[in-house]
Amino acid sequence: MDYKTRTRAGHPALIDAGALRQATTESFAKLSPRHLVRSPVMAVVMLGTILSALIAIFGAGNTTFGWTVTVILLLTVLFANFAEAVAEARGRGQAASLRSARRDLVARRLDGGIGSEQRIPAAQLRPGDIVIVSAGELVPADGEIERGVATINESAVTGESAPVLREAGTDRSGVIGGTKVLSDEILVRVTAEPGRSFLDRMIALVEGANRQKTPNEIALTMLLAAMTLSFLIVVTTLPALGAFVGVEVDTLLLIALLVCLIPTTIGGLLPAIGIAGMNRALSANVLAKSGKAVEVAGDVDVLLLDKTGTVTHGDRQATAFHPLAGIDASTLRDAALLSSLADPTPEGKSIVKLAREQGSTIAEPERADYVQFSAHTRMSGVDVDGRTIRKGASDSIVRHALSLGGQAVPELIARVDQIARSGATPLVVAEGKHLLGVVELSDVVKHGVKERFAQLRAMGVRTVMITGDNPLTAAAIAAEAGVDDYIAEATPEDKLARIRAEQASGKLVAMVGDGTNDAPALAQADVGLAMNSGTQAAKEAGNMVDLDSDPAKLLAVVEVGKQQLITRGALTTFSLANDVSKYFAILPAIFAAAIPQMTALNVMNLSSPANAVLAALIFNALIIPALIPLALRGVRFKPASAVSLLRRNMLVYGVGGVILPFIGIKLIDMLLSAVVGA
Repeated sequence: MDYKTRTRAGHPALIDAGALRQATTESFAKLSPRHLVRSPVMAVVMLGTILSALIAIFGAGNTTFGWTVTVILLLTVLFANFAEAVAEARGRGQAASLRSARRDLVARRLDGGIGSEQRIPAAQLRPGDIVIVSAGELVPADGEIERGVATINESAVTGESAPVLREAGTDRSGVIGGTKVLSDEILVRVTAEPGRSFLDRMIALVEGANRQKTPNEIALTMLLAAMTLSFLIVVTTLPALGAFVGVEVDTLLLIALLVCLIPTTIGGLLPAIGIAGMNRALSANVLAKSGKAVEVAGDVDVLLLDKTGTVTHGDRQATAFHPLAGIDASTLRDAALLSSLADPTPEGKSIVKLAREQGSTIAEPERADYVQFSAHTRMSGVDVDGRTIRKGASDSIVRHALSLGGQAVPELIARVDQIARSGATPLVVAEGKHLLGVVELSDVVKHGVKERFAQLRAMGVRTVMITGDNPLTAAAIAAEAGVDDYIAEATPEDKLARIRAEQASGKLVAMVGDGTNDAPALAQADVGLAMNSGTQAAKEAGNMVDLDSDPAKLLAVVEVGKQQLITRGALTTFSLANDVSKYFAILPAIFAAAIPQMTALNVMNLSSPANAVLAALIFNALIIPALIPLALRGVRFKPASAVSLLRRNMLVYGVGGVILPFIGIKLIDMLLSAVVGA
């Protein structure tokens, strides 16, 4: 089953026929005590099943009724097991495709650095080994590219067929075992132990084998256990209370009452909800290293997002030339073009493109000395035909012009400030000691980002944009994008300090990163989303990996986490609410014969005490498989405040949980009456 398969409605396919058969088989395998003990609710139901079977065998009462109760209770446990098995089965198709990606891999390992290579099974590779991978070959293990650049097909992992570029010495140097090199040749240093590779962890996670219960799930399990124990005490004391008023209570009815009192619905669906949360993250092409990471994402208070590639499209483009007074527009345009001919950056290429579009016909000079940009000088340029042309940051270019005997121009400062305040980046151009003007580089805010930030704000999540831009540019872009705060001229230390400060004030923080210098902040954040295209250090530090390498995916991760919390809360509310109707079905059946006044509780006018008990038990069993699709796909998420979500939860799943069982139990009773009457 391909995890990217979609139905016509656009939802992930629930389960195919083969997986359905396997899930059915595993439902019986999960009847083992070792598995049942993990769920106190289902363990009590199974205990009731065994007791009712013993009563049916050795008791002197109605054997048919006893076996009917036994079968219904057994089906209740099987349906709960089936819900968990279906959730696990949805990940097995993806796990199978991942296993095929690493099957029979062979590595060309460099032998002792001598230069000779040795072909060995990939399973024998160890961290630190250097392997050669050429075009058409599969990467044998996780690692970092030591030398070379190549295009790689990662569809075995991400499901996307478009090749990606990986290059040594960059933040895109990490490679995954099982992916295919399409061009060139690279040297890869192995970083993963056998059995602990990216694919190994991914397979274990999608199958649910390594799923750890989240804090909320653990707390809810403890609550369900406490409720189960409380109801168990209540039910076991009923015979003594009944004897006090002269009522003999049937043990089978007590078992039925106990099963209907305890929250079997949420008890049966709880494991499936947890597994499905991780599968929903994977369907968004996000690998969560634990269910806790998914759930914490739903509780995040602060999002730290890089400006480039997340808030904006990333590549700044030249959009205008602004010559100073007395400088001809063509002079500035041609000087900017000459200084950018050898500039490989997107900004440099965009300057050349804009100058050509505006009519510049200057050809590339045959002899020229190009000056590359450096972080120290913060400028680049060209020396050609006795001309010295430089472009770069305003303060650097002004200092350069002054050093050659030029003069500061107040108009330049005003123009730079104006461009920066508009959210663009000013790039000053000078020829010798003469300042010519400013090139405006614009970084376009992504369409729809402002609306997404507004949705997050409505959910109580504060957004913080991180950028290396100057404060004026950062403020303008932050205002246009609608983020709540920003960090300008940010360094890795600034990111880490901000995360710690937010956490110290009691906030849960999420951030996105892809480079080695992001690793400390990713590790410190409560939710660290690392890009699959990033370094191995970043992927190891984060607790989530975005297989699409889309920095904006963090917004979707928050929604997945909130949907996880909302789904669990909604089904818990429904489970507790639908127990109300069962009281009105079973209590009159137990006491009405001896206490006629109890018939007032029979508001559903059920046909007989036996049918009332069976109808309540049947509904209690059937509601579990009926809710499996909702548990797997999740309750539909709509951005809203906590108060609004609680109100909707109570109205839909609280009120609905009370009303639906009344209707269902009555219909089942009518059907039983018709069958018995026939």
